[in-house]
Amino acid sequence: MVAVIRIQRNALILAILFFLATAVVAQDTTAAGPQGGPETGDAGLQKDVQNPVAGLTLVPFQNNTNFDSGPFNRTQNVFDIQPVIPVNISSYWKVIVRIVQPLVWLPSPNQNTGGEYGLGDMAPDFFFAPRHPGKLMWGIGPAFAIPTATDHVLGQGKLSMGPSAVVLVQPGKWTIVNLVNNVWSVAGSGSRPSVNQMLDQYFITRNLKKGWYVTTSPIITANWKAPSGNVWTVPFGGGPGRVQKLGNQPVNWNVEFFGNAVHPKGGSSWTMRVTLALLYPKYSKE
Repeated sequence: MVAVIRIQRNALILAILFFLATAVVAQDTTAAGPQGGPETGDAGLQKDVQNPVAGLTLVPFQNNTNFDSGPFNRTQNVFDIQPVIPVNISSYWKVIVRIVQPLVWLPSPNQNTGGEYGLGDMAPDFFFAPRHPGKLMWGIGPAFAIPTATDHVLGQGKLSMGPSAVVLVQPGKWTIVNLVNNVWSVAGSGSRPSVNQMLDQYFITRNLKKGWYVTTSPIITANWKAPSGNVWTVPFGGGPGRVQKLGNQPVNWNVEFFGNAVHPKGGSSWTMRVTLALLYPKYSKE
């Protein structure tokens, strides 16, 4: 009964988050006029999708299945809701609001059955970027980790913050991105360990015809508080994707597989990531 109540509560919270994200998207999106922007699936929209500081509103849903996790080699699952909303703050600057809210299934580390299911810690980023960049595009701002976990094993119990930065270039049919942040705990439960952790995600994407592309976008993490040998998680891999329309809705989907060349003791050895992003391009006479 308790598990059912938790699932219903978490489903309600997720529904509220999705409603809020969709409401903001609807307010921020304008219809295409006679001189509208590029049609869905062309090279322009492909590159906007792959640019973390582009003026494109999108709502990705990303599922990460982590295999061979823990002493019993079980499967952990993390489903991320990741709305990305650009806001123009002047004629020269914009801020990209990027929120990651995970929904986590964590197998029990002490037995071969059971586990904990619920919300993990929310991770919002804010990138301040020029509205009219040159060939080298960039954004900088603060990153946060907010203790929204519904169970202590699903989060760190700390409010953490630190700097975040992204740089990218898009030569020809390629997109090359590097996004990095490091956060330190500043408040939270005194009984929980302090936080000092880094995230570095690079993207290398080659665009193909008809909206197709191949990409690699592994997430490298470092827990600087962990003992030697348990600090780094270093995956490698990638997969295909496509920008297209489902009915009238532009979407971006991709499937990637990663093997963890380095991971903490008990960490997953490989991961499957499936992403579906709803796209809301803002068309204008520009």
